[in-house]
Amino acid sequence: MLRGLYTGWTGMFNEQKRLDVISNNLANSATVGYKSEGVTSQSFDDVLTLKVRDESADPTSSAIIGTMSLGTKIGEVYTDYTQGSLRETDNTYDLAIEGDGFFTISYTDANGDTSERYTRAGEFTMTQDGYIVTTEGQHLVSESGVLQVPVDAANVIISQDGTVYADGTAVDKITLTDFEDYDYLKKYGETMYGAVDGATEKDATGTVRQGYTEQSNVSVVSEMVNMISITRAYEANQKVVKAMDELLNLSANSIGKV
Repeated sequence: MLRGLYTGWTGMFNEQKRLDVISNNLANSATVGYKSEGVTSQSFDDVLTLKVRDESADPTSSAIIGTMSLGTKIGEVYTDYTQGSLRETDNTYDLAIEGDGFFTISYTDANGDTSERYTRAGEFTMTQDGYIVTTEGQHLVSESGVLQVPVDAANVIISQDGTVYADGTAVDKITLTDFEDYDYLKKYGETMYGAVDGATEKDATGTVRQGYTEQSNVSVVSEMVNMISITRAYEANQKVVKAMDELLNLSANSIGKV
């Protein structure tokens, strides 16, 4: 019965984690460039079950009954990198990638250390010095280093291959990066990723769309349906725990008195 309590608790804990992930997806359903997450579940490794002190057989020996599972656990939290829909904004520095690839960002942390990070969130702005930066002030990487356009340019056009034209003159080209395996990306915040050991870069095949942003790929309807399913599974595990508790109470207070 104690194993029943533990099994019910593992189910409740697993559903709580799934609910946390879905809640985060729903909270970011309107976040530009956000990629939805999901959770897999798996059972604990089966353990060998033995029957000990069997009076019908040799009480000094242990008979093998079989195997049993001790409940469920979180397998992994994964990211769905499928492309979200593109929304037209007509803003000069709103950019979206149609296809595979990421914008490369020169990220400077609080300690002043700089590293490359990657994002699909293309809400960029221009600083007073002409640098193109994210909403957090991090620089967009280009072939010449970080992208800077003339502040007095009257017309800035960004072609689908990432080439930046200021008043008809090519000034730089945006760097797009892609990877062989997205499992080697580590998430930072809601829309930023970093490469870990083992990540292999490859040429990005996506094209740049100026005046568009990529929306979140979260399906609100699907997430709400999953939330209802999780709630019901959580309640079912609660009933298991409650039933085990009542059996323990019966064993201690009724059968134990006989």
